[in-house]
Amino acid sequence: MNDSQWFKKPGNDGSHMPMRHLSPKVLCLKKMTHGLNPAWKIMLSLLMPAMLAVQALAMMEVHVPEQPVVVLHGRDATLNCSFSPAGPFNLSDLSVFWQLTDTKRSVHGYWEGHDQLADQAERFANRTSLFPAQLGLGNTSLQLSRVVVADEGSYTCFIRVQDYGSAALLLQVAALYSKPVVTLMPESNLRPGDEVALTCVAYGGYPEADVIWQDGGGHNLTDNITNSLVANEEGLFTMTSVLKVLLEPNSTYSCRLINPLLGEEGYAFVTITGQNITFPPVALWVTIGLAVCLLVLLIALAAVCRRKIKESCEEARREAMTLLKS
Repeated sequence: MNDSQWFKKPGNDGSHMPMRHLSPKVLCLKKMTHGLNPAWKIMLSLLMPAMLAVQALAMMEVHVPEQPVVVLHGRDATLNCSFSPAGPFNLSDLSVFWQLTDTKRSVHGYWEGHDQLADQAERFANRTSLFPAQLGLGNTSLQLSRVVVADEGSYTCFIRVQDYGSAALLLQVAALYSKPVVTLMPESNLRPGDEVALTCVAYGGYPEADVIWQDGGGHNLTDNITNSLVANEEGLFTMTSVLKVLLEPNSTYSCRLINPLLGEEGYAFVTITGQNITFPPVALWVTIGLAVCLLVLLIALAAVCRRKIKESCEEARREAMTLLKS
């Protein structure tokens, strides 16, 4: 059964209510006008808007969440939908129809006392169910199993008993990113003032994460940052952020990812330091050479001083002996 056949609202969008949805009074009125003279037809036709207004006021109120329903990827989602029955009713008189709001594709149908899935979109096969024990209480919620990214979107719940009504809700899918990993390029032979690229990567998340780079003082870094997203076959993202900075001695940089749907649950951070900063090989050998030369010079100077001191001592001793003999 197509929803347009039995859930179409009158007047709001310029469409007309199918005849079988009109109340008995309105149907009777239409029959009464058949074959009457024009004056009676005019008089009775003036009553039609009032009758239709009464019919519209009798539309059933359907309740769905106002806020989006957020569910983790791979988990089951419950799309809550309910109505307040005016009184006891037979389940055979209840019709429930769930569909995608934008594409009008059928998600789940129920009427004549059992599920009607002949027109169900293939990707929802074996993944949808109602709560049969609660239908008589006005609970027409839909259980959607093993949610994937492609399930994200707006869903409309149509209900008809004696009256009818509908309401739409939004389903959003979320997935936690892996703990970020930060790498440094180049990894060695770094000197203060060199430009380096810090790459922060996290996998398997959804939706796009917010990336925050900070220095060791906790200040946000906003310049020279490039972010990219790559989706896998499941629609989950690999998030890559590259920060280019001029390296300073003993510097620290941190990368933080925050999932906008999961808040505090959706972030992790990694800190790296400037421990890879080293002297270039040429400078290292020059330093070693200078140190060796300085050491040799000091040794030579010590030897000269020692010899001079020894000669001075010998001369002083000879003078002393000469004085004693005289």
